Amino acid sequence: MEYRNDAALEFLATRRSHPPKLLQGPGPDRDELQELLTLAARAPDHGKLEPWRFVILGRGILDRLQPILRQEVLADGQDEAAAEKAASAFASPVIVAVISSPVDSPKIPQWEQVLSAGAVCLGLVNAALASGWGAAWLTGFAAINQNFARSHLGLKDGEKIAGLVHIGTRGNPPPERPRPDIAAKTSWLE
Repeated sequence: MEYRNDAALEFLATRRSHPPKLLQGPGPDRDELQELLTLAARAPDHGKLEPWRFVILGRGILDRLQPILRQEVLADGQDEAAAEKAASAFASPVIVAVISSPVDSPKIPQWEQVLSAGAVCLGLVNAALASGWGAAWLTGFAAINQNFARSHLGLKDGEKIAGLVHIGTRGNPPPERPRPDIAAKTSWLE
C-alpha cells in the first residue's frame, strides 16, 4: 500500500499502558501537555461538536485530593483497602481527566459523543506513549463517584469522567498481559 506507515504499525502492535504504580516523576510540563492534548483531540468527532474537555491535575492538587479521596471512599462504606487503593492512584506525576461533555444535537446521538470522549482518552494515552512517557487510562472511585467528581474536579450537569489518564516518566517496564483471541471475537459476514 502506498500510505503504509510501518513505524506506526509497530507502535500499535507493541504499545503497552504503564500502570500508575510504575510511573515516576517528573511528568510532562505545560507545553508538553499542550502538545499531547492537541494530538489527543484529533479523535473522531461526528458533527465537530467537541463533546469533551480536559481537567489537568498536577502534583499539588493531587496531594491535596489524596486524603479527601481516601475519606470519601470510606464514607461510601468501602473498606480500608479500597480507600488506600483509590488514594494511591493519585500518586501519579500528572493526571488528565478527560470529561465527557455531550452537546445537545438533533443529528448526533449522545452515544457517539461519549465514544468520541473515549477516543480522546485512547489518543492521549497513545500520544503520551509515542512521546516517550508512561501512561495509562483508568477510572476508579474518583471518576465514577459523581459527588467527588462534581465537588473536586468541577464536573457540570450532564458530564462524566470518560477517563483519568495518568502520565509520568516510565519506570520498570510493565509485564506483558494476555491478549484477546481475535478469531474467537470476530464474525465474518460475506
